[in-house]
Amino acid sequence: MYRISKEPHIFSNKFPFQLIILLLVLAFSLPSALLAQADHQRNEIQAYRLTDSDKIIFDGNPTEDFWQKIAPATRFRQQEPSEGEPATELTEVRIAYDDEYLYMGVILYDSDPSGIKATQKRRDVPIVADERFTWFFDTFNDNRTAYFMEVNPNALRTDGLITTGQGESINLNWDGIWDAKAEINEQGWMTEIKIPFRTFNFNPNSDTWGVNFMRVIRRKNETALWTGYLRSQGISRPQDGGILTGLNGMSQGLGLEVVPFGILTGNELNSPSGKTTDSEIDGGLDINYSITPSLKASLTFNTDFAEAEVDQRIVNLTRFAVQFPEQRDFFLEGSNIYEFAPSSGINPYFSRRIGLTAGQPIPITYGARLLGTTGPYNLALLHVRTGETNTIGAENFSVARIKRNIGSESTIGVVYTRRSTSDDFDPDIDLQDRHTLGADLELGTSNFLGDKNLQFQAFFVFHNSAFENSESEFWDRTSRGIRLNYPNEPWSGHVSYREFGNAFDPAVGFTPRNAFRRLQPSLQYTPQFPESDIFQEVGWGIRYEHLMDLDFDLLTQDLTFTLFDISFMSGDQIRFDVSRNYERLELPFDIKRDASIIIPVDEYENWLATAEIETASFRKISIETSVAVGGFWSGTQFQYAANISLRPVAGLELNPEYIRTNVDLAEGSFSTDLFRFEANIDFTNSLFFTTNIQFDNLSDLLATNNRLRWIIRPGSDLYLVYNHNWLNDDQFDRFRTLQRSGTIKLSYTHRF
Repeated sequence: MYRISKEPHIFSNKFPFQLIILLLVLAFSLPSALLAQADHQRNEIQAYRLTDSDKIIFDGNPTEDFWQKIAPATRFRQQEPSEGEPATELTEVRIAYDDEYLYMGVILYDSDPSGIKATQKRRDVPIVADERFTWFFDTFNDNRTAYFMEVNPNALRTDGLITTGQGESINLNWDGIWDAKAEINEQGWMTEIKIPFRTFNFNPNSDTWGVNFMRVIRRKNETALWTGYLRSQGISRPQDGGILTGLNGMSQGLGLEVVPFGILTGNELNSPSGKTTDSEIDGGLDINYSITPSLKASLTFNTDFAEAEVDQRIVNLTRFAVQFPEQRDFFLEGSNIYEFAPSSGINPYFSRRIGLTAGQPIPITYGARLLGTTGPYNLALLHVRTGETNTIGAENFSVARIKRNIGSESTIGVVYTRRSTSDDFDPDIDLQDRHTLGADLELGTSNFLGDKNLQFQAFFVFHNSAFENSESEFWDRTSRGIRLNYPNEPWSGHVSYREFGNAFDPAVGFTPRNAFRRLQPSLQYTPQFPESDIFQEVGWGIRYEHLMDLDFDLLTQDLTFTLFDISFMSGDQIRFDVSRNYERLELPFDIKRDASIIIPVDEYENWLATAEIETASFRKISIETSVAVGGFWSGTQFQYAANISLRPVAGLELNPEYIRTNVDLAEGSFSTDLFRFEANIDFTNSLFFTTNIQFDNLSDLLATNNRLRWIIRPGSDLYLVYNHNWLNDDQFDRFRTLQRSGTIKLSYTHRF
């Protein structure tokens, strides 16, 4: 909470080279250990091929006679709260198939059916409040990628893609075509699942897939798995799954999918010069073709993303840009292949650079894509042409990502991007084609010291200059780094080192900060308490960041202590952190972006305390709240936040959220208010309405987004979208309409 003097302080400005040397020694000594994998016995379930006499009634109740012919997957074991103990309730999973569909019949017995939690219905939301049954299919049985799927007792369907390695391993952005039915009865709850083989990429010459199943009993805070039940394993790790055998003769038909869409839009814009209105009827087309069962080509024409969810409003009091997640379906498919050195903070390809500028859409004329697997290679090729706007000419974007499997859990890959802007739009700008090329290495093993996980990552990226007359050097436009990760329980930790050149800014990537060298280690200890009726686990940890400029002079230093992170058997959580931050500000910082408060060049040292409380998500009323208090630049800050989830009845969820930050600086004081409200009304698991309201007092902008989605059938949707934005007008002390728009969009999937 104070400026520090120019005298030397207790933290050295020079980088400890011994740590770099140690990290490099570990990096070069690991490959042989990481590539060697121990064999282990895997659980097995056999799929039953339906005959002409086997008739399935798809109603959520797997009681047809043929289900009784199938030996089920059972004997689940707990991951939480008592690692390795038998699950407290019986689960039986059976799998059948015919030429076109894979079927699952699952019975989840429950000794107290009245206690089953089932409130959520909306497609594609994470199931956090309810019971759930989760599984994955590793269709290539390569222990690397898998299709993630889950249902709840309302037959809510959520899906995604699993990728092994570091970073977020489950990507919920993939949206597959499949169906599920479920019911609750006196036995517990049960579900039937129907998945077209066309939904998957797979090897038609193999009769074996990787598979695993997980069940969550919400009221008991219990997570149980068929295999891979250790806390260092889990449903997100295909290498710890079992196998599904007996598959043969599956068909993907012609492999052709045609998705036409029609759209009707109306827009009203109010500006100082007056009101303008317009309306438009338009349409587009997506075509997908499976060249092989594991490789799919796609074309899109006149693409529109009116149905995409809006970005979550953020009050940014930092010096750096915020990375918002991709929301558009065309760019989300295959995002697991595009991932580059996850967790290393490098994004040579960021899809929101295409078709968006400052959050506003740019028309996409056409796009082409190739996704899938061939032999040991994972491929993702993309080309998009965007239209001309008032501020920029038409552009071509090309992206290529290739990853090759090595060993059983490791990969090596390259990424290439190209951005070309029409040179006849503004002849005074000498923009040239911008190229980026990067390589990354991911080494991993599940058998370090017998049964531990160990991962190593390295990357290097460079790009050319955007302008022909640039004076930047080659190394100025590069980034590089290495990362060693030990993701286990109860002990876990990592150490990473990265460097970004002072001109590093890939044209189709995202780089909030450059011109630095950064070392970051962390260590956590999280033991369980299986004999306790109160505590499930308690975590302690330390995280350190040492960030320097390219001359090795200290810029930022963060040291965070997690004094406790407690998970209770009730499902509630509480956490308390204390952190120390040092910042050397090299340029004046306009913290509110309106020139009202300027933080001067100086050195700053501060301490901050943060407390967080989260109540169990299965309750009808659950709360996430936090308080942070401490130093902030030349003064102090006090921030409190609360997010409430109200689920009074099944299918209705209300989420008000409020964040207040009081800032008191030597240069001035101010407060920020951010309000977000989301309401979800799920009439069925195929028809739902969402309204999203956001306001913050820095922009004085009030915005609402309303979306009605009807899933006519899996893969075919009707959307009704209405947006309305108001500005708080101080002159008249009221909100006035800035813009409003309405959209009707209908898409329909035809498969051949």
